[in-house]
Amino acid sequence: MTTMLRAALVASVFVAFLAESALAQKPAGFPARPVRLIVPYAPGGATDITARQLQTKISELWGQPVVVDNRAGASGNIALELAARSAPDGYTLFVGNVSTNAINETTFRSLKIKPSRDLTGVTNLIQLPHLWVVNPAIPASTLKELVAHVKKTGAKLNYGSAGVGAYPHLDAVKFLKIAGIEMTHVPYKGGAGQMIPGIIGNEVQFMFINMASSLPHLRTGRIKPLAITTDKRRPELPNVPTTAESGFPGVGTNAWNGLFAPAGIPKPLLKRIHADVVKVMESPEMKTSLDKVFMSVVVNKSPEEFQQFVLEEIKSWGKIVIENNIKVE
Repeated sequence: MTTMLRAALVASVFVAFLAESALAQKPAGFPARPVRLIVPYAPGGATDITARQLQTKISELWGQPVVVDNRAGASGNIALELAARSAPDGYTLFVGNVSTNAINETTFRSLKIKPSRDLTGVTNLIQLPHLWVVNPAIPASTLKELVAHVKKTGAKLNYGSAGVGAYPHLDAVKFLKIAGIEMTHVPYKGGAGQMIPGIIGNEVQFMFINMASSLPHLRTGRIKPLAITTDKRRPELPNVPTTAESGFPGVGTNAWNGLFAPAGIPKPLLKRIHADVVKVMESPEMKTSLDKVFMSVVVNKSPEEFQQFVLEEIKSWGKIVIENNIKVE
C-alpha cells in the first residue's frame, strides 16, 4: 500500500468517525417516546398551571405524550432532586421557579444536589403578578390598615407560604420587618394548591400569592386582596392598589417560572428543546391562553442567557436569606 493510499484511508476513517459522532449527538429523532415534565408542587398552583399549558402545546409539536408529574414536598426539593438525578437525555424536564432554582440552593443545608450545578436552564417561561391577601375576617382593606390593626390589637396572626425559604416566605419576612410587626409562619409543602385552602379556612390570615391562583377566590369574596405587585393597577382588580400606592414600594416579587433539564444534556439537544419551547410559548394562541390566567410570556434568546439570569437570581436571593438567617436543616 502506497503512502498516499494509506493517508487517504486514514483520512476516510477519520471523517467517518466524525460523521458518526455528529450523528450520535444530532437530536433529529427526539422525542421518540413520552417526555416527563416534573412539577415541584401539587396541582392548582401557578407552576402547575404553567406546566400544563406547555404540556398541551409541546406534545402537539413533538407528536409524543408529555406527562406532568407532580412531586410536591420539601419546598420543591423532592422534585428538584428527582430531576437532577434523571438521565440528561431530554426525556425528563423540570418546571422550576424563583424558589426552587434561585432560593433553595442557599436556604437548604440538607439539599443533596446543587441546582445551579446539577440542572441547566432551558428558558424562562412566564412572569406573573402577585397579591398580598388576607382572610375576609380580618378588618383591613389595605396593607397600612393591616399593620395598624395588628399594632393596635396585638392580634396573633398566621401567614402562609409555599415553604420555608420560598419567595412568598422571604417576601413576607421582608414586609413584616419593614412594617414592624410579627406573625407566625405556616409553610405549606404543596404551593398555592394548599395555601389557598389554608387562608380560606382561616388557618392562616395573611399571605403573598400569585394572581392566577387566587383571582377566582377573590371574585367570590373568600379571599380579600390588599395590594398588588404590578407597577399599575390591574383592570381585573381596579380597586386594589399597588404596593407602591400602599406605602410599601418594592415589597413583593413578580415571580417567574422556567424550564430546566438535567446537567450534561448534549448542547444540540438542549438547543433543540429551547427552540421548540420558545416557538410554542411565543405563539399567539399560547400568549392569549396564558393572559387569561394573568401570566406574561417571557422567554430567553438562548439557554445560556437564562442560565446566567438564574445565577444572578441565586446571588440576589442568597443575600436576603443570609441577612435574615433563614436556614433549613
